[in-house]
Amino acid sequence: MSSVTKNKKMVSAGAGNVVKEFLARNGALVGLILLCIILAISTPAFLTGANLLNVGIQASTIAILAFGETFAIVSAGIDLSVGAVAAFSSMVVAYTGSSMGLPAWLTILIGLAAGAGFGALSGMANAFLKLPSFIATLATMSIARGLTLVISDGRPINTSGLVNFFGSTLAGIPIPIITMIVMGIVAAVILNFTSMGRSVYAVGGNMEASRLSGIHVHKTQIMVFVLSGIFAAVAGLVIAGRLHSVQPQAANGYEMDAIASTVIGGASLSGGKGKISGTFVGAILLAVIRNGLNILNVSSFWQQVVIGLVIAVAVSIDTMRRKQDIH
Repeated sequence: MSSVTKNKKMVSAGAGNVVKEFLARNGALVGLILLCIILAISTPAFLTGANLLNVGIQASTIAILAFGETFAIVSAGIDLSVGAVAAFSSMVVAYTGSSMGLPAWLTILIGLAAGAGFGALSGMANAFLKLPSFIATLATMSIARGLTLVISDGRPINTSGLVNFFGSTLAGIPIPIITMIVMGIVAAVILNFTSMGRSVYAVGGNMEASRLSGIHVHKTQIMVFVLSGIFAAVAGLVIAGRLHSVQPQAANGYEMDAIASTVIGGASLSGGKGKISGTFVGAILLAVIRNGLNILNVSSFWQQVVIGLVIAVAVSIDTMRRKQDIH
């Protein structure tokens, strides 16, 4: 075999590895671009400004929940309570405003504190009681849902003023989209540029090694759930602002979409891997799928099937990626 032929094969193999590496790191983004191209060809209504803004609004709540969920998953945990905590926090905001007459800014702070409190409860159960995060957050999910129904007596509570601002527009841009972008930046800064973020990656990668290297593992475990709870509370404000009311069953099932967005975006369920930018792409991808299926008049029942298949594919890819890392 001539040296020229060998060089060509080496270049070809190198190019193939580069492509594989790119797809492994940016599979969700490539999928999103391809899906947008397909939908743009299939229906001209998809690329209209109004529809794209609608996609952004639909993605906003799930993305904010998923940003918080990313902290838990990167630390090798999972938070099943984000939807219930979003509903509880927003109900606390509505109740303290309507029934107790507190100023709007104070009710929002109380709502954020409620989200953080539930996160701390989940984190302490995980860190000190050694409950798996799946069980700990399943318990707090039930508690949060129950307390939401107790506070509201099973009835919606109307909101006004500052809370409704979260569902309005500013200079033609929907506030939910602005909130999503701001919370994404905050999450990215925490995860990528702080000691807390480095601890999250370390604990998710190898908890025992992190402990031996001096990282306060219990503190990190608690803080990831506190952050998840705060992000859930912000998502609850966005939901309330859009509806101008708080529904007792608000955000029901949203935790599944939040987890799916995080995994689709490249986070590993075994911990140690994940990016906020990837989670954002995952949330947008889910919103585009739902939006496209709605435009194409696909039944909502079939939409659930499609979303389920997307989640299954994402988890399968994560499993294969982990096996390759091991080998």
